[in-house]
Amino acid sequence: FLEGMYLKYNEKAAEKGVYVIGSCGFDSIPADMGVLYTRDKLKGTLTAVESFLTVKSGPEGSCIHDGTWKSAVYGLADQDNLRKLRKKIGYAPVPVVGAKLKRRGLVFYNQEFKEYSIPFMGSDVSVVKRSQRYLHTELQETPVQYGAYVNIGGLGSVIKLMFAGILFLLLVKFSFGRKLLIKYPEFFSAGRFTKKGPTQKQMDGTSFTMTFFGEGYSEGQDLQNGKPNVKICTEVKGPEPGYVATPIAMVQAAVSLLEDAACLPKGGGVYSPGAVFSKTKLIERLNKRGVEFSVISKPEV
Repeated sequence: FLEGMYLKYNEKAAEKGVYVIGSCGFDSIPADMGVLYTRDKLKGTLTAVESFLTVKSGPEGSCIHDGTWKSAVYGLADQDNLRKLRKKIGYAPVPVVGAKLKRRGLVFYNQEFKEYSIPFMGSDVSVVKRSQRYLHTELQETPVQYGAYVNIGGLGSVIKLMFAGILFLLLVKFSFGRKLLIKYPEFFSAGRFTKKGPTQKQMDGTSFTMTFFGEGYSEGQDLQNGKPNVKICTEVKGPEPGYVATPIAMVQAAVSLLEDAACLPKGGGVYSPGAVFSKTKLIERLNKRGVEFSVISKPEV
């Protein structure tokens, strides 16, 4: 959807001087602005970042509305069309600067958090990549490589998730399977996704933390030779992601669009959040509204 909108409307929006900005909710403002925040806090040049999402729920537990579930069903079913779409757009490749960021496995034990992690299945990585491509081609900024992961807990959680994931991937390939997944979200997600969505108590007890581990090169270091020699850890944390943090992010993005007009890209177009808001006060605004960006550990050479 996001990249389809770019293909359809980017030129028209540019002609009319209109800004169209997708993914201004939990996906993908914490990730996209978090990478830029990490870059701006590093003394030197940031070349790679990995983020780890942790969602905590209270005694009432948590659940998600089945709209998100449907997005996952249709999104996975539509993967081949995304490849075709990207060919049509004809993106210029984003150069890799500094040491290449290694891709991690489908499930791995994370020493930092002492739990298992998996790749984040949302659109964060492609949104960040679009922002980095724009900032590199239009503003000649050093592009940052990015990997996104989510922490899932202990071995029991891994086993449950693997069974659910295999079943999901098998069913999503066929229209009959997709119908089943959409008709019975609670059954196939072990109660995680429901047609009712979360209760107020569940929302009140839920919060998220996104931790960013960045690496790069100190000033004067050769970016193409040698290992990264500076590291930094930052964090974005906030209330329940889907129904509390998302509207905060969306409203503050709109306010930034109105009040920071002088800091926006010169022309209209279809943009990702990082591309359009990188020079605005969006992060300051979010900090005041409960979606907080902070540095956890300063870079050490």
